[in-house]
Amino acid sequence: MTSFETVGDVHVAPNLEELTDAAADWILTRIRGVLAERERCSIALSGGATPGPVYRRLAQDALDNRYDGSRLDLFLADERCVPPDDEDSNAGLVREHWLDIDPRPTFVRPRGEAADHVQEAGVYAGKLPDALDLVVLGIGPDGHTASLFPGSDAVREAERRVVYVGDSPKPPPERWSLSPRALDDARELVTIVAGAAKSDALARALESPWNPLETPAQLARRGTWFVDAEAASALTRQSR
Repeated sequence: MTSFETVGDVHVAPNLEELTDAAADWILTRIRGVLAERERCSIALSGGATPGPVYRRLAQDALDNRYDGSRLDLFLADERCVPPDDEDSNAGLVREHWLDIDPRPTFVRPRGEAADHVQEAGVYAGKLPDALDLVVLGIGPDGHTASLFPGSDAVREAERRVVYVGDSPKPPPERWSLSPRALDDARELVTIVAGAAKSDALARALESPWNPLETPAQLARRGTWFVDAEAASALTRQSR
């Protein structure tokens, strides 16, 4: 498991619109930087309402020739064990907000339609690059990130890169998630957070004593954070 305790860069935006633009601009800069050095750029995406507009902006950036979308490899930071056309599927969100706009990226997902969900975790892990260039994360009011929930054995995983979570406290209960090791291996992490409901969890993630088992979002502490003013309301000046 990662031992990072350093707080990375924390950017506070006054509202959701400016948060979307700031996060998208930062990710675009990273994509262009990777593609200037290597043929392909790998990004693992999280679901949720907050990153959706960011993905739409990045897809439009590709159509506007700000980078070559055909050189992206998109993955999922976590997924629910449901078919890709299910309303709970993160794959569906990525298709709606990114691939329906720019279909050129390669998209690799765990197969929600797979018969053996435990086995599929290993299959999906085998498709990941040794180190993802970027992982896009969020947090929940309970302090979870991806599908790593407080107190879960998945947070203790030190070897496997993808874990099957069969007892998520949020429905649906069966999920896959990048493991702490995969987050540790990633070249960069960015976490996007909006809303007052996340303020206490954000403060725990960035400022509380190091205890990822209690607040798994601390696993992303070393990365870059984009948060709106409501989410940042419980932070001290030091971390802001």
